[in-house]
Amino acid sequence: MQTVEGHSSTKFYTANEGDYDELTELWEASVKETHHFLTPADIASIKADVRNRYLPGANVVYMRDDAGAISGFVAIVGDKIEMLFVLPKYMGRSIGKRLFVHAVFEMKAGKLDVNERNEGAVGFYLRQGCKVVGRSAVDSAGRPFPILHMECSFPG
Repeated sequence: MQTVEGHSSTKFYTANEGDYDELTELWEASVKETHHFLTPADIASIKADVRNRYLPGANVVYMRDDAGAISGFVAIVGDKIEMLFVLPKYMGRSIGKRLFVHAVFEMKAGKLDVNERNEGAVGFYLRQGCKVVGRSAVDSAGRPFPILHMECSFPG
């Protein structure tokens, strides 16, 4: 994969509670960049759940840039990618792909849900070889944000 200016590391770190505040801030920055269908109130409400419920309930792996800031992370529960977010300045520069490949091939996470209206993420997962296997009219919390259920195949 290409070298990214300001991000020469390819190392993965396992998150602990001391990382959750920085991960949550990264989540918020990424969501504001990509989830234009969410209102500021939606983001604020979901942010509290990300920090206090979703991160603690997942196996979270992240990458750091050359300055030591978390550049992106993936959160796995069982065999499912629950979250994959990248700092906006690194979007489209292979950080998400590195995290995705690590999640699928090293952590054996072959399922995921993605907001249908987040067209960039839907396209990203389709380019990685994932297939849509279902759709829900609401998200897992019952909010009116349609979700696509996807699966990714493992080679061999």
